[in-house]
Amino acid sequence: MPRFAAIDVGSNALRLRIIEAEAPDRSSQLALLPQDASPWRDVTSLRAPVRLGTEVFLSGKLAPATIGQACSALREFRQAMDEAKVAVYRATATSAVREAQNGGTLVERARREAGVELEVIEGVEEARLIQLAVMRRMKLADKRALLVDVGGGSTELTLVERGESSFSISLSLGTVRVIETFLKGAGGSVDKRRAKLMAEQIDRSIHEARAQLAKANVQVLVGTGGNVETLADLCPHKGGWGGSPRAIDVAAARVLFAKLCAMTAQERRDQLGLRPDRADTIIPATAIFLRVADQVKAAAIAAPGVGLKEGILEELVDKYFHVWDAAGEAQSVLAGCTQLGRRYQFDEAHGARVSGFAAQLFDDLREVHTMGDRDRLLLRAAAMLHDVGDFVRYDGHHKHSYYLILHADLMGLTPDERAIVANVARYHRKSTPDPSHPNFRDLDKEARARVSRLSAILRVADALDREHLGKIDGVQAVVEPGKRRVVLHVMGREDRELEEWTVLAKADLLREVYGLDVVFASEENGKAPKAPKVQSS
Repeated sequence: MPRFAAIDVGSNALRLRIIEAEAPDRSSQLALLPQDASPWRDVTSLRAPVRLGTEVFLSGKLAPATIGQACSALREFRQAMDEAKVAVYRATATSAVREAQNGGTLVERARREAGVELEVIEGVEEARLIQLAVMRRMKLADKRALLVDVGGGSTELTLVERGESSFSISLSLGTVRVIETFLKGAGGSVDKRRAKLMAEQIDRSIHEARAQLAKANVQVLVGTGGNVETLADLCPHKGGWGGSPRAIDVAAARVLFAKLCAMTAQERRDQLGLRPDRADTIIPATAIFLRVADQVKAAAIAAPGVGLKEGILEELVDKYFHVWDAAGEAQSVLAGCTQLGRRYQFDEAHGARVSGFAAQLFDDLREVHTMGDRDRLLLRAAAMLHDVGDFVRYDGHHKHSYYLILHADLMGLTPDERAIVANVARYHRKSTPDPSHPNFRDLDKEARARVSRLSAILRVADALDREHLGKIDGVQAVVEPGKRRVVLHVMGREDRELEEWTVLAKADLLREVYGLDVVFASEENGKAPKAPKVQSS
């Protein structure tokens, strides 16, 4: 039976979990397991209490000694994986490494000294993986649930409706961050002044999500993170909550919070049996969970006992056994693009039409461009969002689209993929990709090639709906290799002269990248109108 490993390099500790698993059955909701069951057999679980966030959240850098401690822990993890003969692993680093100016040093040393490929992920990727783990453990398909993951450096809030994420945000709010800012040197106990400062900081951080939370009408609040299990032990909600057999009673947690603040760290360790690095983080964690519970009027917080590591393992196992729902993942990404577009009041019908045209052209040109399904998804995302820059200003909106997409939280896309999507959207009009443009020059060689190939298709797809009136219902592209041209067969209204004229005007990049001239089926006699010169910018 193959073995899989997940490494979580967090702000408060480093964790490893190794499991072995059989091919999962994802054919129905019956695949969901209760919390006290598991589709896996645990092999090894290790934890190293290296607090990376201590220096980062104050100085912006990881201390050399702390980097050394982390690498030492990763060497131990590597040895454990080798001894277990792990088939596949994924190692992720979150907010502390993400924010550290010298985070790359840890990544490089982890590779060189420990043989671990460490991936620095964004908060939205954390949220996606945690959501995956929670959805596999809890039956939330018919509920509106808010997932709250409180880590050492960040808190991820994800609103799930009908099994899909409808809102997700990563807040710069975490237990170690709060300790370093307000509670360090407090002598163990937390007086009213420090508690008030902490509460004000939590409120300021949550403010960005308050409007979404106010209208969410949350039915189930789900908590994840290192402190959740401890809170569920200290203030359990009888009978569980939201389908989870373990949960936190919010009223009891309020009483506990006052007690925790009055105690020293040593008293929390002695009287409550807490680890040293849990005895201090339990206070800000409890404060954050209670404030979110207030916002959504929750009486309890479900504690399913899963988190980032379990999300990583779920994905690794599914992909290893080829049962990963790639189509579902693509639909989730496109749904996220639609949500982003609506935030900027885009022309949704136009975006959907252009995305459909682009997908059809991509499929028809597969033998020419030789790109894969992931590139198809990036093209569709760029097509959906290419006009969001109109929200800023129509003039130069392609450049505004680039900026908005680049800095958006698009769940399911890596930062590199998001940069490709942003660039493809940027080149849907005006000038073509140019190394003199910083946004294009900063990409690596492979990414620049992908942007050029995808932009060539998007420019034609966008031109097919030039007036945003839906005059063209569908398109099919037929490549004639001997003639080095592609013939477009279009369906729809007859008064589409402007669309056809615009296609020929914007086909310059397709001709340059693929060496193909573009003609319409009705113009195969070679008498197509001469394409005008496109204005550059």
